Amino acid sequence: MALDPNIRINLDRSVVLLVDDNPQALEALSAMVRGFGVRKQFKCGSGAEAMHYVKNQELDLIITDAQMPDMDGYDFIRWLRRDAPPELIFTPVIMLTGHAPRSMVEKSRDSGANFILTRPFTPEILLQRIFWVARDERQMVKAEKYVGPDRRFKNLGPPLGIKGRRKDDLSTHVGAATDPNMDQNEVDMLMKPARVQI
Repeated sequence: MALDPNIRINLDRSVVLLVDDNPQALEALSAMVRGFGVRKQFKCGSGAEAMHYVKNQELDLIITDAQMPDMDGYDFIRWLRRDAPPELIFTPVIMLTGHAPRSMVEKSRDSGANFILTRPFTPEILLQRIFWVARDERQMVKAEKYVGPDRRFKNLGPPLGIKGRRKDDLSTHVGAATDPNMDQNEVDMLMKPARVQI
């Protein structure tokens, strides 16, 4: 699904934190985000360094790599969701990974990430995910063993037609999500009211 050229979203006032221990990957990510119009971004090479920015800076979005030495992306997000300043606990987070088996997707979700994105990706795909996270209407949950976006979303996957859907993602239509990877016609059929026979 291509971005609608008529939609205008202004990211120039957004403050973004980028976290990756690979300097080349961090620079490439920074260039993409700058290309989206983000003027204020902070780049960190570790989760520990990212903690410093979270404690001292208002942020609108965090994009972090999953695999890093010492404090990886999962531990960083768990810290963010539980111990960051209260106004930043629910900052949207996109997790980046080189591969995304179901176990890593679930680990990312359970750590409190809003979305996981597999490398390599194009700037268009990253921008789509940023827009999707910005429009995410899920409730934020704060419980004893979990803090983050409502995980009951876990099986729905990206909206129909968006690159990155897994073959076993359910339909994005709650209530119609009964079979993996339903196409739009099947979803429409399920959403129609049943005829009542008298």
